[in-house]
Amino acid sequence: MDSLRLIAERKIAKAIKDGTLNIEGWKGRPLPVRDDHLVPEDLKMAYKILKNSGFLPPEIEAKKEIHKLEEMIAQTEDEHVRIKQIKKLNFLLIKLNCQRNQSVNLEEHGDYQRKVVEKITVKRP
Repeated sequence: MDSLRLIAERKIAKAIKDGTLNIEGWKGRPLPVRDDHLVPEDLKMAYKILKNSGFLPPEIEAKKEIHKLEEMIAQTEDEHVRIKQIKKLNFLLIKLNCQRNQSVNLEEHGDYQRKVVEKITVKRP
């Protein structure tokens, strides 16, 4: 690790000397704290690579898809389409549970699902 530190310090010193490193905004201030304390150690580097590449972790992608589907359900007028969307929402919640190895906070989605189910009235042919 000492060789990496030495290389980094040399590059920083060269950038300061060349005037390409602006340190005035950070001088005397602590670096921003990354909020990755909930990410398991074995996934931190992979998530950092994904973030730097412009991608999101699978759990976040799934949550975004769930949120988008909830909005679609709220806007859908056709009851049969709404039922299909609710089934897809349930599938995504189960998939998210499996990825996390723990259950999703159902209170977060339970109130919304209750409201949607109350609006559904399937007409029998």
